[in-house]
Amino acid sequence: MKKTLIIGATPNADRYAYRAAHMLTSKGHPIVNVGIKQGTVAGVKIEKPEEIHDDIDTITLYIGPALQDDYYDYIFKTRPKRVIFNPGTENPKLEKALKERGIQYIEACTLVLLSIGQY
Repeated sequence: MKKTLIIGATPNADRYAYRAAHMLTSKGHPIVNVGIKQGTVAGVKIEKPEEIHDDIDTITLYIGPALQDDYYDYIFKTRPKRVIFNPGTENPKLEKALKERGIQYIEACTLVLLSIGQY
């Protein structure tokens, strides 16, 4: 199972990040929710990007490029094996910085990857 950190987590059931949290946990992947909203998603509290988790396999992004700058250091310190840029989150600047640090990234939809067994 791939421990996944969701950046842009929200308790709003209409958002894709909410759906991803529930699908990840239903498929047995432990999650960490990070965002600006308060609450819990899929039974996991949403936290601020303060605590560095050193056991993250995947970070999945649900915030656009304009908001990602504030998360660069957090992402780099977390040192995930990969970062998923969901539709609308693609960011060539961050992708280049990840590549320079040896962190894999893909432009894909977490929900689709989970649905087709390619997560």
